[in-house]
Amino acid sequence: MARARDTMPHAGQEAGHTVDTATAVVDAHGVVVAWGREAERLSGFPAAEAIGLFAGRLLVDPEVVLRAPAFTDRRRWADGWTGIVGLHRRDGTPLDVYLRVSPLTERDGGVRWLVTATEMTAVPSWPMNGAGVRALLTGAPIGIAVRDTDLRCTWVNDALALQDGIPREKRLGRRLTEVLPGPEAESVEAVMRLVLQSGKPQVDHEYRAWMPAKPQQEHAFSTSFFRLDDADGRTLGICAMSVDVTDRQRARERLAVLSEASTRIGTTLEVMRTGQELADLAVARIADYVTVDLAESVTQGEDSLARLGSTNGHVPAFRRAGVASIREGVPESLWSRGETVPVPAPSPFTEVLASGESHLEPVLDTSRGTWLDRDHERLDKIRRYGMHSLMIVPIHARGAVLGVAVFVRVGDSLPFEADDLRLAEELVARAALSLENARRYVRERAAALVLQRNLLPGRLIGGVAVDVASHYVPADTQHGVGGDWFDVIPLSGARVALVVGDVVGHGINAAATMGRLRAAVHTLANMDLCPDELLAHLDDTISRLDVEDGGIPERAAAESGATCLYAVYDPATRRCTMARAGHPPPVVISPEGQVSIPDLPAGLPLGVGQASFEAVEVELPEGCVVAFYTDGLVETRDQDIDAGISRLGAVLARPDRPLDELCTAAFDTLAARALEDDATLLLARPHALMPSQIATWDLPNDPVVVAHARNLATTQLTGWGLEALTATTELIVSELVTNAVRHGAGPITLRLIRHEVLVCEVTDTSDSVPRLRHARPTDEGGRGLFLVGQMSSRRGTRHSPTGKTVWAEQEINVPLP
Repeated sequence: MARARDTMPHAGQEAGHTVDTATAVVDAHGVVVAWGREAERLSGFPAAEAIGLFAGRLLVDPEVVLRAPAFTDRRRWADGWTGIVGLHRRDGTPLDVYLRVSPLTERDGGVRWLVTATEMTAVPSWPMNGAGVRALLTGAPIGIAVRDTDLRCTWVNDALALQDGIPREKRLGRRLTEVLPGPEAESVEAVMRLVLQSGKPQVDHEYRAWMPAKPQQEHAFSTSFFRLDDADGRTLGICAMSVDVTDRQRARERLAVLSEASTRIGTTLEVMRTGQELADLAVARIADYVTVDLAESVTQGEDSLARLGSTNGHVPAFRRAGVASIREGVPESLWSRGETVPVPAPSPFTEVLASGESHLEPVLDTSRGTWLDRDHERLDKIRRYGMHSLMIVPIHARGAVLGVAVFVRVGDSLPFEADDLRLAEELVARAALSLENARRYVRERAAALVLQRNLLPGRLIGGVAVDVASHYVPADTQHGVGGDWFDVIPLSGARVALVVGDVVGHGINAAATMGRLRAAVHTLANMDLCPDELLAHLDDTISRLDVEDGGIPERAAAESGATCLYAVYDPATRRCTMARAGHPPPVVISPEGQVSIPDLPAGLPLGVGQASFEAVEVELPEGCVVAFYTDGLVETRDQDIDAGISRLGAVLARPDRPLDELCTAAFDTLAARALEDDATLLLARPHALMPSQIATWDLPNDPVVVAHARNLATTQLTGWGLEALTATTELIVSELVTNAVRHGAGPITLRLIRHEVLVCEVTDTSDSVPRLRHARPTDEGGRGLFLVGQMSSRRGTRHSPTGKTVWAEQEINVPLP
């Protein structure tokens, strides 16, 4: 008898391991007619004893084989039989073997059977026979199907029919594409063909299918495929083991939607945009039509007026913040974004607001007697577009109503289920956090803007010295407004101070710091200090504030990062004296359009310590334009400040245009990008006083000159047509000249300036400052400056390197000639 080698997988051995196989031949009556050498070793029976025996006597349970259809039904002979059976060894011990019985057809039409047996060495006490294996496959809780090499189904268990609802008789003899037509079935068959060709199993292949029994319900399956080969290595077909993973797939999709929501909702701190992002994300993933309506107070950054569970019949006004649909143009919506949305009462909307619980209506009731009877427009839209399933989810945070999100399915879409509602609630809860953050940001940003605008000058007054225009745009970032400021401060002698500054940082703290600095600049400007002296005093002021605010790091850091440019323009001389503390330099555009930048030392920012400042004096021609600005206007991440200054100069190189138009043109160059910092622009067009508006006299330091000074002033007032001010002017001139004679030294200069007010100035070489005091009844003097203060609208003293100037202003009601 021949000795065969076979390749088969069995318990405890890997597929492809080669083992010895015993062979024998049995005739049509079950009598052994041939016995191989390996059969002798396996059973212990020599060939002489085995040949002629009835084969059933060698088996522990002969009925296992004899009852097989392959032997009882002649039409099934060609199928043969395989299974695990117990073999009687010669010494009486049983042995489990894997038995394969194949027909051998003879010339006369008779049949003999080739029997091969392989020892189950890895599981010596294997408890199952062929019938047990068949029971295992049939009763397995997973769907199992066997297909031939043409991918036609030859065997299927009951579990598969329970999974997809396809009966066994409809599946047997058919391919998958004949049972479940569509691209998904075609892709599965492509995988099976690949497994048949390569022999490499395919594990956990997922696909979706619409079940014939439930044509509106999509299922997801995970299927593994492996090839079936016979003992000779011939491919018999393929086995598919399938599990319904619809629930797992839905959970995965829900997680994917929520994960996507974390990146797509709340990308900005804009309430309305966040509402639209929620609607856009939910369409096609949860619903076919979605609206997001927010309480009107929320869109304005205010606290919601309504509380969940305590509406007391009051329904807040809502505004549509988001709307999206699978249909282009959203024809289902009665209201567009930004429009006010009325809330019918009573209705599911008011119930949701009152209870704080979501409303799920799998089948939308449009019959008579419902709340829709009182809302014909909504009812018409519902019927026209086939809306059949509804969910209303409240949007709330910290107990306050922010709004409601409405989810609708239309047409052939499946009705909403409880799982859909849970997903919608989770999505809305995440969006509510973003909406609340956006609402708070809108409120805080609005407060910062109001604070900053109230701290900035309401109206710029340049007097006769300069025409001015300004433009301020807060940064379009999540940080809010910053600390930019600008100012035009009238000074004595028709002069004017032009100021621009920037506090590093954003928000209310920066705006408050800006207000403190602006107030300090005003106070120091009233002292008529030179620009470099004023910045030095301002630096000292900030240093003191740093000490006071040492426990508030953000305020101290903002103040120490402040920059400032301070300039004083004198229309009598057309000279402008300026100094800067770490601020960008001004840009001067000549009347011919030539752009220049004064050579002005930069200085250190205010508050950093050990700072010194240097003033520079330049002459400004009549008709030129001077631009003061902050770095937010000229500096970006992708453009350095020099390039930005050049761009600004090019835009302003038309000084003949109105200043307001030049401001607008400068900011129009920034329209294509969002500002990264606050941007401020202050434009000034200086003017010179006419010689006829100024009268100057040099006087000797002699007491007798006082009367002469009065006569000079009286004559000049007559020439100007200001006789009505003669008496008060004579008194002011007398007192100021007398003080200069008594307490000063060197020559004295008297100057009268007529512009919007009448200015009287007396300059001497002394640095002593006259002080106003209240004289006692017994004092012979000390009342002069008190009288001057009573008769003038403003008075003061300013210093120069050569002495001081005491001045007084009087209001005049006579227009300039």
